[in-house]
Amino acid sequence: MDTPHKIVIEAGKANTQYWRDVWSFRNLFSLLAWRDISVRYKQTVIGFAWAVVRPLFTIVAFSFLRLLFGGKDEAGAIPYPLMIAVGALAWALFSTIVNEISNSLVGNANLINKVYFPRIVIPLATTVVCLIDFLISLVIVVALMIWYQYLPSITVLALPLFLLLLVICAIGFGLYFAAVSVKYRDFRYILPFALQIGMYVCPVVYSTASLQEKLVNYPSWVFMLYKFNPLVSIIDGFRWCVFGDVHLEMLPLITSIAISILFLILGVFYFRKLETEFADVI
Repeated sequence: MDTPHKIVIEAGKANTQYWRDVWSFRNLFSLLAWRDISVRYKQTVIGFAWAVVRPLFTIVAFSFLRLLFGGKDEAGAIPYPLMIAVGALAWALFSTIVNEISNSLVGNANLINKVYFPRIVIPLATTVVCLIDFLISLVIVVALMIWYQYLPSITVLALPLFLLLLVICAIGFGLYFAAVSVKYRDFRYILPFALQIGMYVCPVVYSTASLQEKLVNYPSWVFMLYKFNPLVSIIDGFRWCVFGDVHLEMLPLITSIAISILFLILGVFYFRKLETEFADVI
């Protein structure tokens, strides 16, 4: 049994005891996460199968278009539907976390107005259902690997590390947009459009190697600027974990790790900066 913990709200002490309060409200985190899981697909016909159906439509649509140009990526080693499945699932997890976190505060306005607790508990709790959706949707990759008789590489053991990196990056972006969306509701409409555009500037429906071939006649800085996108190395890392023979450059990966951690720090800082205003403007 947990020892009862007294929450003392004292002027000027919020910053020093904030993270201790976050830990104290871990039961609220669990309750919010379970609530999101239980109502996610409530009163739906196929329930959690939607976690598979949505990315499956993306894979089928782009695979169909790819048939006009050939069925395999790069040197033909990786079947295109399998390659796009890994990239699409990674992107779906990122975009879902960012979108769910950005709308989490507005969606829990009544709770925010009623009682004190560290507001960051709400957006963090929403990531749980996103991760569960991701784990369910992995059945697509498993099914395609069985269909194409493609065995995963030993590098698949590194997948949890890239999953953690992706979640860190997504939470950083999400916390920033969550704080902004409370004050400026326009972001609720801008963000989905931005995420839709973002899908095409990340190696989701194509590989980084194939893009590099197409940019061979462009100045070298164009491709270098592209690789500064932290999601490029993360999605490439997902494919490296599954396929093993996908080229993964260490310098862009290290840069991606640094940028993801920086975004998380900035996201938390900005969220904390505006947190005291949430109850007044929400």
